[in-house]
Amino acid sequence: MNRILIVDDEASIRLLYSQELTDEGYTVDAAGTIAAALALLKENTYAVVLLDIKLKNESGLDLLQSLVRERHDMAVILSTAFSCYKDDFSAWLADSYVVKSSDMQELKDEIKRLIEKKRAR
Repeated sequence: MNRILIVDDEASIRLLYSQELTDEGYTVDAAGTIAAALALLKENTYAVVLLDIKLKNESGLDLLQSLVRERHDMAVILSTAFSCYKDDFSAWLADSYVVKSSDMQELKDEIKRLIEKKRAR
């Protein structure tokens, strides 16, 4: 199952990631808020959640902590424009950390790596 959930408050990022990852053969859902993400998580099973750290009035790190507690079979990639979060210990709960860039290759490689790692278990 190669379903990915994108959680980002920027519609343009959600659209870009959705298009790029769909082109790679993934099934993609997107949410702009934590509430929308939680609703999708109740209805679907995801291999990977691509989570923005800074959402409008919310912190992606709050959702990350919930995902780590409740969803052990799902990989979480933190995606942010701010590399300073690598020093935030709560960000270390994620399986991977990618700084947003116009070059999508690093993100695609991380998704592929995490899905292959999950299959190998």
